[in-house]
Amino acid sequence: MPAARELLLDAAFAALRTRPWNGVRMVDVAAAAGVSRQTLYNEFGSKDGLARALVRREAEAFLAGVERALAAAPATAAPAAGTDAGARCAAAACWILRTARANPLVRAALTGCRGERLPAAAAPVLPAPRGPFARSAPRSAPGVAPLADAIRDRTVRAVSGAAGERAPEVTLWACEAAVRLTLSYVVAPGASDEEAAAQVARLVRTLVGEQVAEVPRTEQ
Repeated sequence: MPAARELLLDAAFAALRTRPWNGVRMVDVAAAAGVSRQTLYNEFGSKDGLARALVRREAEAFLAGVERALAAAPATAAPAAGTDAGARCAAAACWILRTARANPLVRAALTGCRGERLPAAAAPVLPAPRGPFARSAPRSAPGVAPLADAIRDRTVRAVSGAAGERAPEVTLWACEAAVRLTLSYVVAPGASDEEAAAQVARLVRTLVGEQVAEVPRTEQ
């Protein structure tokens, strides 16, 4: 059985689907989770504490999904090159677009557009970037969602591991451009997630000079 903390976070997230955050009552969250209100306060201290924990959980789950998408990208480049950067960025783009559409907290954290329905804490505090590209990576300007940097840093790590002798600066800026283009599709959706992901892949391959054979389309 899930621990009380997870039950409470699940209950708070479910409440957000039917009412604005200022209409979510702690007593109702506790009742929905099947625990006492005192247990709720013991876990989170306040409603703001509950909001911060909820947003952080959703952001961490989202980033874990980004990493899975990057790792699961199909190998479409020549065997010596491994999985190509365009395919990895396209796979991540699909995950980002689908999740942002389904999860209002993730969308708010990605765009900075919280709206009245969401808690003010919908901008998670994330760990500082790590890895060989962290120091040279451009940081987002004030007001830009911190998730963008976190996505970019994970993409750089995934792509650089399959980039052979490619210059790190090229990889870095290609990943930065891929993330920014993906986020533009979160704000203004394209015809489909697949088409948006294809555009991301084309951009990355152009920037890094990848040559990937096009897969012939089967006539329906």
